[in-house]
Amino acid sequence: MFRDRIFNEERFFRGSRRRSSFQKGDLKYIILDLIKDKPRHGYDIIRELEEQSYGLYKPSPGVIYPTLQMLEEMGYASSTEQEGKKVYSVTEDGLQFLAKQKDITDGVKSQMKKKWSFRKIGRMAMVMKEYHALEHLLGRGLRSLDAEKTQRIREVLIQAYDNIEAIIEE
Repeated sequence: MFRDRIFNEERFFRGSRRRSSFQKGDLKYIILDLIKDKPRHGYDIIRELEEQSYGLYKPSPGVIYPTLQMLEEMGYASSTEQEGKKVYSVTEDGLQFLAKQKDITDGVKSQMKKKWSFRKIGRMAMVMKEYHALEHLLGRGLRSLDAEKTQRIREVLIQAYDNIEAIIEE
């Protein structure tokens, strides 16, 4: 019984992050809206959507980059090369498209807020957001650290584990 509960919780957090949170075609509105606010590269869009969903949804590069390419081909986005990355901005045509589709864009954003509201996803989602941020930080930084710094990080993680375990068992 307990084992099944752990499996289901794990499946919830891992599985729901990977399942699309959008209806077919809706993601383009959100991406355009994000690059309207400021130019972004694909990975920045992925991080922003993961943050907005408290870590429960992380679109894959295989979803984001083809959508960005499609938006560019439609003339709604343009890209420039900055520090070896393509950075996308909304074009005038893209702004006009967003204005014409304001009801749809607002509807998709409203659905995101409902689906990803703190009340809806609960306390655990906030913990998972921090967990995923830590996971990202470690994945990005560990490869370049020397043995001493790696050991210090390991000790911090062991201490954090012990502290969390003590809180859970209180």
